[in-house]
Formats: sequence, structure tokens, C-alpha cells
Amino acid sequence: MTDTTRRASDSTELAARYPALHAPQRWEWGGIDAQFSTEQPPDELVTNIHLVGFAEGRVVLCRDVRGHWFLPGGTREAAESIESCLQRELREEAGARLLSPPTWIGHHLAVSEGPTPYRPWQPHPVKAWLWGWADVLVDSAPTNPDDGEQVVEVRPVPPEEAQRLLAQYREPWWPELVALAVESRTG
Repeated sequence: MTDTTRRASDSTELAARYPALHAPQRWEWGGIDAQFSTEQPPDELVTNIHLVGFAEGRVVLCRDVRGHWFLPGGTREAAESIESCLQRELREEAGARLLSPPTWIGHHLAVSEGPTPYRPWQPHPVKAWLWGWADVLVDSAPTNPDDGEQVVEVRPVPPEEAQRLLAQYREPWWPELVALAVESRTG
């Protein structure tokens, strides 16, 4: 994995610039407590991969049937590599493919209060959600598998608009995640 922590030599500085992203999180929808870090997690802990995809400098967002905007990504299948999961999720949710290798900007270390893992092959109760960015090309419709989000729109938008749209139905750290990806990309 590409480690981008060298771009910000002081993690305290990053936490000060992106306080909502670095604050302890409670994800009620999954009974999960999470904490963001720019360090890379061990591969065996990574259960979910999400991407800030840039199509000609615009952030690729997906809108589901409820009208909620989100970044493409999702759950890793059994024995699936991080890269394979990312490629599959981009096709399923955004109809996109990678044009550059992903740059990993951090992860949420998550602790589930549930009695069992979300999927039998996943680590439990500790797992990681990996976040990155890459250049992508949206060149088809989302495949929308039956067991995934049903995407009704894919839209590349300026980063500021992505931040605004994500803030409507997401926790307040989502816009900061986009800002961190932009910062990492523009260096």
C-alpha cells in the first residue's frame, strides 16, 4: 500500500486541520466505535474500502434510491485483495475504472459491539475501513448488484460541491475526508 503519512509529517497538525475526521466516531447504524488514522492498517483487518475518485479533477459521487450521496466503495469479499475489491466496487457503484494506482490516505479503526462479524470471513470485533483516492474514468453505468446499494445517479462534481452533498446525509467528517484527499492529490 502507498503510505501518504510522509505528506504531513505531524499527525497532530492533520488532526488540527481536520478535527471532525480525527474525532472518535460512533456509527450507530452498525454499533461501531471508530477512530481515524493516517497510518495504514494491517491488510487482514481491512473489511471495507472506499475511494475519493477524481474524474478530470472532479469528485465522483453516487446517489442511491433514498437520495443520499456517497463515495464508491464497500465490503471486501472472502479472500479478495484490496485492489480487486476496489475495482469491483467502482464498477458496481460508479461504473468507473481506475486510471491511476490508489493512494491510501488513512483508515478508520473500527470496533463492533455486535456478537458476530458482519460476514463470517471478516475479523471481529476489530476491523478497518480503508480510505484512498485515485484518478478514475466513469465509462459505463453502475452494475447495481442485488445485494448492494441501488445507485440511480453517478455525478462527477467539483470537490466543494462533493463536500456539500456529502454533508447533507452523512456525518460531519465526510467533507473533511474529501478535503484530505484533495490535499493529498495536489500535494
